[in-house]
Amino acid sequence: MQKILVANRGEIACRIIRSIHDMGFQSVAIYSEADRNAKHVRMAHESYLIGPAPSKDSYLRMDKIIDLSKKIGVTMIHPGYGFLSENAEFAVALKDAGITFIGPGVHAIKTMGSKLAAKAAVSAYDIPMVPGTEEAVENVEDAVEIANKIGFPILIKASAGGGGKGMRLVEDQSDVKDQMQMAISEAVNAFGDGSVFIEKFVTNPRHIEIQVL
Repeated sequence: MQKILVANRGEIACRIIRSIHDMGFQSVAIYSEADRNAKHVRMAHESYLIGPAPSKDSYLRMDKIIDLSKKIGVTMIHPGYGFLSENAEFAVALKDAGITFIGPGVHAIKTMGSKLAAKAAVSAYDIPMVPGTEEAVENVEDAVEIANKIGFPILIKASAGGGGKGMRLVEDQSDVKDQMQMAISEAVNAFGDGSVFIEKFVTNPRHIEIQVL
């Protein structure tokens, strides 16, 4: 029988576990010390502590997740969204371990899992983009120089970010250092990747988003 580990927490984990049960498969939950009594832990057929409360020490520890999966005979892993769901390294490591990754192929993850990689991919097609950097910004001096060039206000954004995490609005040069440090810290904690870049902040934009399955 297929044994599927859900590498996530909360409501998304509950929904995936419910689907696993409907399909007649075995479900495995992982949890941090803070989630010991969470609903998804109680719902799964098997549940295992993966680490302390910070996500970088638990839900983002791909080495621990893969070691556990091999030990208990997991055949597939569903990452949910966030955490490791857009981490190409995780997908490759699962393939090497003989475990099926329930999600996009590695090439798609590498291209779309990083905003910088996505910008690079579309830049070859003469698609207009918001002014900003095409590579990660690593120091405050460069960030200030770029911000002054494109003009305030700017957004400092996590390359691996999503859901608004790792994104800081900066309206004045004096705030660049603090906001950049906060964005990097948030990105590391949420995604395990502190790479950030800068874009011009568009005031009162119109947003059209199309989901493709």
